[in-house]
Amino acid sequence: MSRSTFTMSAVEKEVVLEALSALLGVPVKSGSKGGLNVHELCIGNFFSSLLSGRLTTDLVLGVFDASVRDELFVDMEEFFDPKYDYDFTHCNDKSNCLRGNEAYKRPCGWYRCAIKVLDKYPDGNVWLGTIGWRSHSVPGEWPVSYHGTSIEGAKGIVKSHYKAGQGDLYGRGIYSTNDIYEASGYSKEFTSKTNGKTYRVLLQNRINPQMRKVCNREEYWLIQIPEGTSPEKEREIVEKSIRPYGILLKQV
Repeated sequence: MSRSTFTMSAVEKEVVLEALSALLGVPVKSGSKGGLNVHELCIGNFFSSLLSGRLTTDLVLGVFDASVRDELFVDMEEFFDPKYDYDFTHCNDKSNCLRGNEAYKRPCGWYRCAIKVLDKYPDGNVWLGTIGWRSHSVPGEWPVSYHGTSIEGAKGIVKSHYKAGQGDLYGRGIYSTNDIYEASGYSKEFTSKTNGKTYRVLLQNRINPQMRKVCNREEYWLIQIPEGTSPEKEREIVEKSIRPYGILLKQV
């Protein structure tokens, strides 16, 4: 694992919380309420809240809009998996790599804070491939994509997208790209109140090759979510189709 001055000790936990806040459009603080409730962020509701603009909890608790909440809490030990963090800030590797039989451009210049996704999905961990550096794909793994946010933040990501064409040329849904350089133009930028530095933040995802649509510009991939889809169905589509496994930070 590569290390430099831009390690998790330097990327203070408070800065990571600020990155989460920038992505979600709601202040996120460290802490646990001792069980899932409408104020607590976890793996189960993070992905759908980030990608669809809705923060969903267990269906027993229903669905609510994160924009009406003053703040959210996250258990850092349960949400992040530091042993899989990786420092790409000094990486200049131009090796030809594959993930899910698609080109994988490593996020050179960024630091990845790993999200704890192992054993979080009912279909197991095959979608992640095998652990460790390799240039080849392994059976069953999903390709890597990168996702930014709209200028409005988390709200409306499904309705807006990377500028892959005029209007909704490719349809309504979640847009991402396997080109880190393309994605960086859509990163969310924030200035840390902790250290005064400015960062960009992106998501590193795996995307289900059977659920995505390749756009006319082949570096853009779409997970289609038709207009009128219920929040429950939206969440189901998201979890089967695109799974963030890292938050990327880059100082600017």
